[in-house]
Amino acid sequence: MRQDEIWDTETAERYDTPGTGMFAPEVLGPTVDRLAELADGGRALEFAIGTGRVAVPLAERGVPVTGIELSRPMIAQLRTKADEARIPVVVGDMAEATAPGTYTLVYLVFNTISNLLTQQEQVACFRNAARHLEPGGRFVIELGVPELRVIPPGQQGMIFHHEPGYLGIDTYDVLTQHLVSHHVRFGEGREARISRCPQRYVWPAELDLMAQLAGFEFESRHADWSKAEFTAESRSHVSVYRLPA
Repeated sequence: MRQDEIWDTETAERYDTPGTGMFAPEVLGPTVDRLAELADGGRALEFAIGTGRVAVPLAERGVPVTGIELSRPMIAQLRTKADEARIPVVVGDMAEATAPGTYTLVYLVFNTISNLLTQQEQVACFRNAARHLEPGGRFVIELGVPELRVIPPGQQGMIFHHEPGYLGIDTYDVLTQHLVSHHVRFGEGREARISRCPQRYVWPAELDLMAQLAGFEFESRHADWSKAEFTAESRSHVSVYRLPA
């Protein structure tokens, strides 16, 4: 499936979960705090801005935010919260679309770089971030660490989350570094609703090499937005890259 097929009107209308999940204050608060710090008084550009989960509260903190987004339905949901004057959005692919002006911060949250399904596209995303940044500007990526260590030999997938009414399963193709996240939602009846999202997983070391190819220097890596130490057991990371001043 193409990304514009996944992020359709139905998905966009169901995307926001105010106060829970990735919209929970304990998740969103540290994210916005850290991004405001990294913007360092300048302008921010969000790749794959979506419905504005991060952009809206970041703009409320006084950081001017512009977005790039492929899905028009997701932008339509953002427009219920902020108009074009407040948060301008360019419609396009984050690997190649151009937003006007320059920025002190470009950021890409919640595993979204993995929506680009080839290494070439992911490298292009880094280069696009570099084109938008002022000298000394930063590119920040939030990304999960591939869970391959927990998959026994011969098994192709794993349950990554389950709770009443929901089951999440990831299936892996280690030859292509592709995975598909399967989301199964169900109630008390016999029927279930299934959605799928294809991704290309990226190891932290590979991400660092992509940054070098785009002219970035590695600045920091933490396990979360609150700057917890990144260790061999960390399931995700927030990595910061900086252009030379």
